[in-house]
Amino acid sequence: MNNLIATAGNKGEKDRSDCFVSLQLTSSGGIAIDLTSKVEVLFGKAIRNFCLEVLQYFGIENAHLTVEDKGALPFVMAARLEAAIVQLVKTDKEYLQEMLPENLYSTTRDQHRLSRLYLPGNTPSLMINAGIHAPNAIILDLEDAVALHKKAEARLLVRNALRHLSFMGVERMVRINQVPAGLEDLDYIIPHHVNVVVVPKCESASQIQEVNKRIKALQQKHNISNQVWLLPIVESALGIIKSYEIATSADNVVAVAIGLEDYTAELGIRRSNEGTETLFARCQVINACKAAGIQALDSVFSDVGDAGALKAYARQSRSIGFDGMGCIHPRQLKDIHEGFAPDEREIENAKKIILAFAEATNKGLGVVSLGTKMIDAPVVKRAQRVIDLAISLGKLDIDWRDNEHQVNSES
Repeated sequence: MNNLIATAGNKGEKDRSDCFVSLQLTSSGGIAIDLTSKVEVLFGKAIRNFCLEVLQYFGIENAHLTVEDKGALPFVMAARLEAAIVQLVKTDKEYLQEMLPENLYSTTRDQHRLSRLYLPGNTPSLMINAGIHAPNAIILDLEDAVALHKKAEARLLVRNALRHLSFMGVERMVRINQVPAGLEDLDYIIPHHVNVVVVPKCESASQIQEVNKRIKALQQKHNISNQVWLLPIVESALGIIKSYEIATSADNVVAVAIGLEDYTAELGIRRSNEGTETLFARCQVINACKAAGIQALDSVFSDVGDAGALKAYARQSRSIGFDGMGCIHPRQLKDIHEGFAPDEREIENAKKIILAFAEATNKGLGVVSLGTKMIDAPVVKRAQRVIDLAISLGKLDIDWRDNEHQVNSES
């Protein structure tokens, strides 16, 4: 029996809701488990039994396991144990606990994506309550937020998180590593009902097609058919130039995002809070997306401490045509939503368009006008989107039509 010791997990002072495991196979003596946990008195026996169950599932009969627990939930501990085991034992097995039924939801092509909250894929404490902050989407990040030597165990944690955290029903995205390395990440997320695959540092349509080929093969292998959308991120001069090619590369591409940290680094310029130095690149991505009929999403705003600058940036971002942006901290969500929210004038104008179109339709009129302006289908669709956005942000009551009718009747 070799003397290799496999480890997985985090054990820093701030690593809450996690555990650090150390596993060594032995030639005899059964399984010995050394547990350190603040909840050992209440849950020590249950934790030991759980660890024993996972080890036996992988056919391990003799081993020495050390567990330093900091409040890890079962799906986290299972991921850490599996990550250590597969370092020592060659196996095709996966330890998969039952998936939450409420996680089997799909999302739509054109739903609002004002905000997407990035969560490091190897930090369970930031995942567990992320949905309570009410972003439009969460991104479990396997790329830049995960150290190279932690990639393998992060895949297992993200896989388990997709199965065991509901995130309160928000759209669930996973950012894979750059293609081709990121293709392996798909094996850990496609069978577990991810809604959107985020493809970073995208520079060609062929990368998107490679991702889709792998997705299709995995869906056939696991006999699943849930809709998986793609969100490429263009982060280089070449990627931005090819943004229309990327935007039109596949039917399941729902948006293209721009990544400004890598882009400005490549250009050798400093990124400012105002964003004037990246305006050309951002507008190029916006035009590509609008021409392709998909959403355009702005980059993250990296200055977490300057809420005023974030709000101004979000307003500018919306004014030039972006449909949303990323964030790296929950405190940014409110300012992003306010920055992208329609104002009262927009809402009132949208209401007038919707009501005028409905009235004309009821009268069987083929031509609709509001004042001196003609109203056609694209105008109505744009107005409806403003209404839907206002309702989703709590700026307009869902029964606004009935309320409007009552006000008009009283007047």
